[in-house]
Amino acid sequence: MSASSSKLSHGLALLGFILLTFCAPALSAFIGMPGEWYAALNKPSWNPPAWLFGPAWTLLYTLMAVAAWLVWKRAGVSSRPLALYFVQLALNAAWTPIFFGSHQLGWALVEIVGLWIAILLTLLSFRRVNSTAGWLLVPYLAWVTFAATLNFTLWRLNPS
Repeated sequence: MSASSSKLSHGLALLGFILLTFCAPALSAFIGMPGEWYAALNKPSWNPPAWLFGPAWTLLYTLMAVAAWLVWKRAGVSSRPLALYFVQLALNAAWTPIFFGSHQLGWALVEIVGLWIAILLTLLSFRRVNSTAGWLLVPYLAWVTFAATLNFTLWRLNPS
């Protein structure tokens, strides 16, 4: 494979990882998004403004996709680290319909704890393949830690 052909295939693979990663939130958005129900919930004073979520998730999904691409370049698509990546991506997509679609704050909390564990395992697995890829997942883990804390607080403030 020539150098230009290799660059093209790596560029297409990066684009593929970006598209695949952004499909998770896009698909779950059809099932449930914030609306009147969420607006009516009791929220803590530290609840972020609605405008922050779009830019934050855009950055996080981009970092996730680049991390997965870096791992793919070294370990291949059928590697254990990428299997973990796709598991956490599925868990990521599942949270929105549980929380916003079904209004199940408690079940969403259980799910986000599973997501947090899957992200941590993915991060550690990525780090073994490519340390930069592992570091790129740290902001995602931090944000989901915050989101889990918010989910817990909303669950406590809004008993069903």
